[in-house]
Amino acid sequence: MTIMQNESANELATVAAELSRSTVQVFGRRYGNGSGVIWRSGLIITNAHVIHGSHATVKLSDGRVLDAVCTSRDPKRDLAALKVEVSNLPAAIIGDSATLRVGELVLAIGNPNGIKSALTTGIVHAINLKDASSSQWVIADVRLAPGNSGGPLSDARGRVIGINTMIADGLALAVPSNTVESFLCGSGPYLGVSVQPVFVPQRDQRIFGLLLVEVLSGSPASIAGLLIGDVLIGASGEFFSGLNHLTNVLYNAADGGLLTLDIIRGGKLIAVEMRSHSDAVEAA
Repeated sequence: MTIMQNESANELATVAAELSRSTVQVFGRRYGNGSGVIWRSGLIITNAHVIHGSHATVKLSDGRVLDAVCTSRDPKRDLAALKVEVSNLPAAIIGDSATLRVGELVLAIGNPNGIKSALTTGIVHAINLKDASSSQWVIADVRLAPGNSGGPLSDARGRVIGINTMIADGLALAVPSNTVESFLCGSGPYLGVSVQPVFVPQRDQRIFGLLLVEVLSGSPASIAGLLIGDVLIGASGEFFSGLNHLTNVLYNAADGGLLTLDIIRGGKLIAVEMRSHSDAVEAA
């Protein structure tokens, strides 16, 4: 029993160490600081309330201090995106918050009260609850303190499934990772559509897809001939694995870059070429 406990403790320590590498300190206000997550190399996610103005300073786990520019901010969802001019940063592994279950073990990393990379653990208390402003939350019984805001909430495998935001009735509230992906879709190159995740049969298997529930008039998607009811299943022959996959495709395409999207329409697989543009894609 002791050996098994030691092995579990070692595994947890390894996960925490990896997660700490992807967690940064964010200095965005005159007083105090918060935390942030390296979502992708060069892109850091934190809370909107951590940032004041268009610039911030971030401190990496290795001690480097970088200047950051706030490229997008959404006070309603309490999210902000920071861009740093450094590549090859240790990006976090992003999980699918829709797969979370009540009772699942979660970890929170942050910099509470100036303590670097402090770890706290707990379990998921509730999922996808909405408050009066229709915000969605992952609610967990992990202990947070000032300085944790903007830091990662992860599952036991170290996959980030939320951004820690506030404390309510002694419980931690985190913005779900899928909400973050939706936020990012609205701050980069876009198609001009609203989408809804679905699973569709394809070659004796069910694959992940994004059903188009709205196509904005005059948008790149509209110009390319995309229609409500089309299902996006991939790009350049590679199937999507989740909403963040589409986000990555859009971010990897320069403004005005050519995209090849794989679409199911009327039961048939077609490829559509189109050009991206800086604006918004929203997930329904």
